[in-house]
Amino acid sequence: MKRELQIFLTAVMFYTRIPCPRWVDHDDRNISLSTRYLPLVGWIVGVVYGGVVIVAKSIFSPLTSIILGVTASVLLTGAFHEDGFADVCDGFGGGWTKEKILAIMKDSRVGTYGVIGLILLIALKISVTVELFQVDDVSLFFVIISSHTVSRVMPVIVIAFLRYVREDNQAKAKPVATGVGLTSLFIAMVFTVIPIFFLAWHAGLLLIVGVIPVLTATFFLARYFKKWIGGYTGDCLGATQQVTEVVYLFSTLIVWRFI
Repeated sequence: MKRELQIFLTAVMFYTRIPCPRWVDHDDRNISLSTRYLPLVGWIVGVVYGGVVIVAKSIFSPLTSIILGVTASVLLTGAFHEDGFADVCDGFGGGWTKEKILAIMKDSRVGTYGVIGLILLIALKISVTVELFQVDDVSLFFVIISSHTVSRVMPVIVIAFLRYVREDNQAKAKPVATGVGLTSLFIAMVFTVIPIFFLAWHAGLLLIVGVIPVLTATFFLARYFKKWIGGYTGDCLGATQQVTEVVYLFSTLIVWRFI
C-alpha cells in the first residue's frame, strides 16, 4: 500500500504543481508506473475545475465562470499538457521530416502554430463548456471530471501501443516512455470509468456513447504520430490529452442535444 501511495504521489508531483512530501522523489521507475494514476490526477484537476465553476456560476456569468475554472486547472497543472499541445502544433506544423519535427518540438520557444493552436483550443474548450450550462449542476460537475479522466487515459493507451521515439535520455518524458503494463492499464481504466458511470447513472446511459469519438480521435492521432515520427514523444501525449478533452466535451454536448 505504501508503495502504491508513493507511485500515486509521484504522479501528483510529476503532472501537477501540488506540493508532495519530501520522501516522494523523481525515481524513474515510480514515474513510469505513475501513468496508472494519470486518470486519478484527472479527478483532482476535474474536481478543482468543476468546483470553481459551480461556485462561480452562482455569482458570475457562464463565460466568466468557465474562464475561472480553466485558470484554476492551468495553475494546478502548470499548463503541463497545454505546453505539449503547443509544441506539437509547432513541430508538425513547421517540420516536414522526422528530424525537423523532433527538433522543433524540443525547442522551448513557442511559435506561431503553437500560439494559434492554443488560442483555438482554449476558446473551443471554453465555448463548448459554456453551452453545457444547460444541464444541472451535478451533471455539469461530472462532465468536467469525466473530461479530465477520459482525456488522461488516452495518453496511457498511446504509450501502450506506440514506441517512444526520442533517443535523448535527458528528455523529461523518458521515464514515462518505458511502456505500460496490463496492470497499469487496468488501474488507469478503472479510475477513468467511475466518473463516467456516475454521470450516466445521474443523467442517462446514452452519455457513455460520448467516449466513442474520444477513442476514435486517439486512434487517428496515434496513427498520425506514427506516420510522421514513428511513434510518440512526451509532447504528443500532452497534445493527445488536450485534444481528447475537447472532443469529449463536444461529444457529450451532442449526445445531450440530439440523442
